[in-house]
Amino acid sequence: MWATVANLLIFALLLGLLVRMRARRRSFSVRVFTGLGLGILFGVLLHLIYAPGSGVLRTTIDWINLVGQGYVRLLQMVVVPLVFISIVTAFTKLELTQQVGKVSALILIILVGTTAIAAAVGIATTGLFGLEAGQIQPGQAELQRAAGLEQTFGSTLQGTSLPQQLLEILPANPFLDFTGARRSSTLAVVVFAAFVGLSYLGLRQREPETAQTFERLVQALYGVTMGIVRMVIRLTPYGVLAIMTRVAATSDYAAIWALGKFVLASYVALAIVFLIHLLLLGLAGLSPAAYVRKVLPVLGFAFTSRSSAATLPLNVRAQTEELGVPAGIANFAGSLGLSIGQNGCAGVYPAMLAVMIAPTVGIDPFTPGFIASVIAVVALSSFGVAGVGGGATFAALMVLSMLGLPVGLAGLLISIEPLIDMGRTAVNVSGSMTAGVLTSRLTGQLDRAVYTAAALQEQA
Repeated sequence: MWATVANLLIFALLLGLLVRMRARRRSFSVRVFTGLGLGILFGVLLHLIYAPGSGVLRTTIDWINLVGQGYVRLLQMVVVPLVFISIVTAFTKLELTQQVGKVSALILIILVGTTAIAAAVGIATTGLFGLEAGQIQPGQAELQRAAGLEQTFGSTLQGTSLPQQLLEILPANPFLDFTGARRSSTLAVVVFAAFVGLSYLGLRQREPETAQTFERLVQALYGVTMGIVRMVIRLTPYGVLAIMTRVAATSDYAAIWALGKFVLASYVALAIVFLIHLLLLGLAGLSPAAYVRKVLPVLGFAFTSRSSAATLPLNVRAQTEELGVPAGIANFAGSLGLSIGQNGCAGVYPAMLAVMIAPTVGIDPFTPGFIASVIAVVALSSFGVAGVGGGATFAALMVLSMLGLPVGLAGLLISIEPLIDMGRTAVNVSGSMTAGVLTSRLTGQLDRAVYTAAALQEQA
């Protein structure tokens, strides 16, 4: 009892330190990364003092989760309304509606194209490290998870064609999708919002006055929604502190050590993909250093939360306020990037597993035909991957089943899944922001002055 109280008092003091930093007008980035660092230190300290299954640690984390998971839930609260109203608002902005088709096509091409590149990086990295499925020594929990995945998803996914998966994107009941009930709900909301926006464009030609009334309503709703987003974003340093404390305190370090080769290979692949994002920006005549400096707080939160969806408000804000991307393009890129072309979850990870598993069924994974099929399947199946923790597992199951490979390996990595998923999520978010910046640059709408300016000193 008293140990739990002492732990929570220390946590409260750390929160107080972040509050004091805000009172002294320390920049948002500094406070976020201070929360990240303090969370790692405090979490490791808790891990060293208490046994992983101890009641004191469990109770402490339960209370800390009020801050961490409470913050994530508040972000999730605004995701669907923000996606819907942002897409509709984008159609009401003249500078975007003049080239909706071009903007949408460019964003999709960049998202899916970088995912295909990420798959190629995953294949190359797996070969470089000599990874094979037989090298993994599973424990009882991993074997049970693998058997469960084989039983639950093996036959189901193998009986589902790619056209059927794409059909899931269409919103048969948009109000159901507003509840997030389906894996593809976010993308379905995007599709429904696009229909609303196109309907508005038709109405503007037929009945300009009525369309103007609708536009004022949309602008008002967008203003209210963004006001909520700003209130929630102010809590980011405290949420990051709590989330990172939980991750560091409850991670299975023994499993991470045992599977260190796979973890290292995964992060090497993810780092290469991030460098490719920077290379693309450099080829577009933009400063990679300016991009890194301004998106680090967003990527830091994506890393700790493991949720592209929860990171969406930070993603859109960074694109518009820091990188000079028009609001319409930022909203399109951020929203589409939640469920399409996730470079880490739907690109690197499934490709690595496919190459590791192929030898177990007598396939040489480095033949040109197999490599081409993996890249093509990864790119096509990247539509509709959920932007929340666990989305990578489903993406891997989809790719493996479409290639006719056993899906059990996805279960054997359960013990290190959270650690790898943190890096994958950060790369996913970087991919969507890169798509927004490049699309703005290619269409001539990027505000170069904002992009090259110094980071805002006090954003939240």
